[in-house]
Amino acid sequence: MSWKHLILCVVVGFGAVSAAIPASVEVARDDEATIDYQLEVTTALDQLEQRCGHFFELKDIDWKQVHKEFEKRAKAITSDGELSATLLELLARLKDGHAALVPLKEGAQLPWPDGYWQEKVGPGFFLCRIGKGVYVKNAWSNAAELGIEPGMEVLKIDGVAAPKWLDARRAMCAERNSFSTEAQADFYACHWGLAEPAGTRWKLELKGVDKKKTKRTVTFEKASVVANGPAFPPQPLTWDGESLGWGRTKAGWGYIHMRRIKGTVLDELDQALGKMRDAPGLILDFRGNSGGGCDHDAFEARFVPVGREMPRMARAPLPGAGPHGYGGPVIVIVDATVRSAGETVAGMFKEDGRAYMIGESATAGMSAQKETIELPSGKYGLYVAVGSNRSSFNGGRGIEGIGVPPNEIVQYDPEDLAAGRDTLIMRAEALLAKYPQKEVRYDPEEYGWVPGE
Repeated sequence: MSWKHLILCVVVGFGAVSAAIPASVEVARDDEATIDYQLEVTTALDQLEQRCGHFFELKDIDWKQVHKEFEKRAKAITSDGELSATLLELLARLKDGHAALVPLKEGAQLPWPDGYWQEKVGPGFFLCRIGKGVYVKNAWSNAAELGIEPGMEVLKIDGVAAPKWLDARRAMCAERNSFSTEAQADFYACHWGLAEPAGTRWKLELKGVDKKKTKRTVTFEKASVVANGPAFPPQPLTWDGESLGWGRTKAGWGYIHMRRIKGTVLDELDQALGKMRDAPGLILDFRGNSGGGCDHDAFEARFVPVGREMPRMARAPLPGAGPHGYGGPVIVIVDATVRSAGETVAGMFKEDGRAYMIGESATAGMSAQKETIELPSGKYGLYVAVGSNRSSFNGGRGIEGIGVPPNEIVQYDPEDLAAGRDTLIMRAEALLAKYPQKEVRYDPEEYGWVPGE
């Protein structure tokens, strides 16, 4: 995939939030008259129905209504930029987190709607939902300097009740960004979706854990909007590469933050497990995982003692692999920021009965085989999901459009956030101390695992 393909995947699937794009990408309008805009859209509608239609019922998509709306809109298109805007919005209706509008020729340029590419930054905080309220999950940079702190309840943003504001923000993000599930859209709105141009100002009304109310006006500067996973991971973590950081909790449990799945992930995992062979239990935290690619079975096999095989429900038994196979109890943590290969790998631990999974929500539900649909002009391609990964998951329904639901839903606690504690990691520690063995098929004792060896 070319760099332009990658940029467009970020735009359509995850939002144009912080990347400054070369001005040349916004041009290329010299052949507008050669494109039959109506044919482009009607072909897109027909091809999307043929290739993706099996997802429509699962994702609650009324394609007849979508078809009718976009056929009408196609008749009014007069420029390539308008065509791009129409196709972007059509892709958003697919509810497909991988969906992207891509050029068919290497190095080609696609025109975009005026103002579509604009560098954006964050407010210096992330949000989370706790019960019916909206809370500050993290705060740093300019927001922290203003006294905005984790655990504060956000009552209003620019005069609008925070839950209502966040619902509207999610809907706005979904106009030109495709999300495979409602959970993915909601978590996007709490992180990447907070992006605005530098200099934007929001008036906030907040309430601390001490019940005191305060008002602050935050100005957008240079803060990142990329979800980084846990609110407060154990410190320090050691990073031997790009995929994962490892360490220990204060109570001595092993901890691995699976941030990405790069090509070196198995080597990194082997190094981490080599340092934690004596851990009495292990937390695998996938929150914020942006996907990637690896041999999924080889990853999970690192959690089966070498020389033993782990039975699996719908697949062949898995033999242990790697120099430091870990056979102890494992708790997996997820949320809807976990996407693509990240949720496939995380989900295997639950589906195969290797670990107990907790999370604020199911994973993003965007794990699928993809294809590029070519439109008649030879200029535009629609990169879309056409088949769900791991068809055995979720009772045979796969991952796409569903995600991997955890065994147990755990929300943050405002007082924990205010004290710099990650509620989900704390719950994972409690579960390791009293492991829910009745709900996990893998029993460490049956595999000869002895704590501390």
